[in-house]
Amino acid sequence: MSNSIKIAEIADALTFARTDDGRIVAVTAYVDGQISGVDLSHLKTRPEDDPIDLMVSLGRAALASAVMSGAESFQCLAEQLVQPIDLASAHIAVGTNYKEHAQESAVTGSPFLFPKLVSPTGPWADIPAGKGLLDFEVELCLVPMTRLAPDGPVIGGLILGNDVTDRAVLMRGVDPRDPQSGRGFTDGKSAPGYLPVGDLFVAPEDLSAFLSGLTLQLSVNGVERQRAPVTEWIWDLEEIIRQARLKRNTVWAWREGEVRLAIADDGAIPARTLIMAGTPAGTMFQGVPGKDRLQGLVRWILSGFRGGPVPHVIDAYIVRSTSEKTFLQPGDEVTITVDRLGRLANRVVN
Repeated sequence: MSNSIKIAEIADALTFARTDDGRIVAVTAYVDGQISGVDLSHLKTRPEDDPIDLMVSLGRAALASAVMSGAESFQCLAEQLVQPIDLASAHIAVGTNYKEHAQESAVTGSPFLFPKLVSPTGPWADIPAGKGLLDFEVELCLVPMTRLAPDGPVIGGLILGNDVTDRAVLMRGVDPRDPQSGRGFTDGKSAPGYLPVGDLFVAPEDLSAFLSGLTLQLSVNGVERQRAPVTEWIWDLEEIIRQARLKRNTVWAWREGEVRLAIADDGAIPARTLIMAGTPAGTMFQGVPGKDRLQGLVRWILSGFRGGPVPHVIDAYIVRSTSEKTFLQPGDEVTITVDRLGRLANRVVN
């Protein structure tokens, strides 16, 4: 797996990172696990400032000028990078936004939305294995740098994310008659550690043009599992945001209570909310095969037709998948590498 990432030209995008000693770096090269760029830390007005703070307070032109001057040149190892920006803990996520992923998951119809409620972790953070069926999803995420008003343009930066999922929890909560309701998804995707993000934060000059050249890629233990151009999506970012605003009063079950999308009553989306654009084909969940459906029906009959067939089919799938270890296991490493967006590598641990 390559430790090199192509970095966008400054005219196309500003690329930022943060180091484990609190530096803000404008990245100009990422080769063989080493970062080169310009240290912007002297521009901070507060110790806690991050790249978004600098973008909002100083503006793109001033930062681009500082980068091109090369006055504060800096190098470090990629392993010294931490989560590049501070983020909210409530995010807007979309399911089955790539046709092939919808097909492999046996979900028909258009994409659907759900809240993901978890604080993001850094690019090298561990993923807790838990006791369920752990799955991965590479996702492009839009980050509004300021409050995203309903009548304004879609402006923000980009970061990579892994939408980690416990398929067992999700399946036990899903509505089989209406999977597009998103029921069960928040529960299955919102455990601590279920949202590692990439090591770079990228602020494009022209968001639409920048997106057209991106290809998502994810590997497990060095074996590629997902690869697709970002723009193979069904809903683009503008449509995801439009649909989310239409759903701002919709209620999703969350643990013992209820939750809505992170959208204000007037339709504004708070700054630093991840807008997660969905994942392409190649996840570990490939729908429920016929043998589990048959086994579930047998279990249902033997139970005296208790509770309907669907819970029995789901249990049969979970039991077999757990026994055969078909999902992520402790020791597995999930790596996402996307030119012009960055990298994250996360090991599954007990």
